[in-house]
Amino acid sequence: MGQIEWAMWANEQALASGVILLSGGIVAVAGQFKGWQFGAYAIAAGALITLLEYPRSKRKKGSTIERCGQKHMTAVVKVFGPLTRNYYVRAFLHAGLAVPGGFILATVLGTVCLGIAAIIYFVAAVCGEEWRPIEVREEPKLKVSETIKRPPENPPPRPPPEARRKQADEGHANPTVVQDEV
Repeated sequence: MGQIEWAMWANEQALASGVILLSGGIVAVAGQFKGWQFGAYAIAAGALITLLEYPRSKRKKGSTIERCGQKHMTAVVKVFGPLTRNYYVRAFLHAGLAVPGGFILATVLGTVCLGIAAIIYFVAAVCGEEWRPIEVREEPKLKVSETIKRPPENPPPRPPPEARRKQADEGHANPTVVQDEV
């Protein structure tokens, strides 16, 4: 069995929790809940978490599919260097951002999800994982002459390979053409 890459799971969990926290904050502010100020905080925290977690990290093995528009956010995340690359920092950042959201009902679900993401990021950090940007490498383009090996000799429908060998041995050039006797 392969080793689990915890950061991949933490990234998906944190991205979802950022969106949930953002939407819960919008509900709290729009509904003028008691303590709606925590909802305003949740909007800001949810937006920050969503922007931080949008770019995926490169996997150790295999391929990683880049999210749409990820390269723009990857540049922003790379600017902050070790603060965004280190998963210990992300774990404590998410745990700290989750606390104020627990004071009103509209943001509790986002807070719980963010706390779970913080735990998964901590496990990823303990396992030695680190955020790495996805570099897009261009595949070498093949020339047309390299892709065509040998064009077919007979028009379709072609007989199976065994029948072609027998016909070649017997001296028939084209099995589909029947010559008329004069």
